Amino acid sequence: MRIISGTYRGRVLKSPSGNKTRPTSDRLRETLFNILQAKIDSETRFLDLCAGTGAIGIEALSRDAKFATFVDKSRRACALIEENLDLLEIPEDQTEVFQSAAEDFLRRLDEKTAAWDIVFYDPPYHENYLKVLQFFGDAGSKLLNIDGVLIAEHHAKNVLPDEVGELRRWRILRQGETHLSFFEKS
Repeated sequence: MRIISGTYRGRVLKSPSGNKTRPTSDRLRETLFNILQAKIDSETRFLDLCAGTGAIGIEALSRDAKFATFVDKSRRACALIEENLDLLEIPEDQTEVFQSAAEDFLRRLDEKTAAWDIVFYDPPYHENYLKVLQFFGDAGSKLLNIDGVLIAEHHAKNVLPDEVGELRRWRILRQGETHLSFFEKS
């Protein structure tokens, strides 16, 4: 697995052993960031939920995102994310890593937490996506900035709704069995 573009372009990331983590393919990551490129600048705050190796958030940092938050419930995945951040010598003031289930992480946030511009949510395909999507779609939710986007990676058989509260899906990207659903606040 490699970083596709930007500051860390071509650098190889450590991957997990075994098949418990399903990293987003290089091809899908490249397509994703081609879509997101206009939304990423030196002020962008990026949230990588169910981060696995951290490749998505690291790709955002490589493309000039200001800050990335990585969340994964696996201690082993969080250690791997930290290794990859250290391997690429990404400054610590640009990142934070939390070992937590996505839903628990979002539930514990308080009013002082700065909102994110881009959220990438890639849980195991069998999980219930709606609980996390509702945190962002609830009326009054301040987790996603105005003009922010939430992207959920899911299996083709896992059909997500077009609307969840104030979240509205505006695009579906299909690549084989994997789909990316793009949501924004309506």
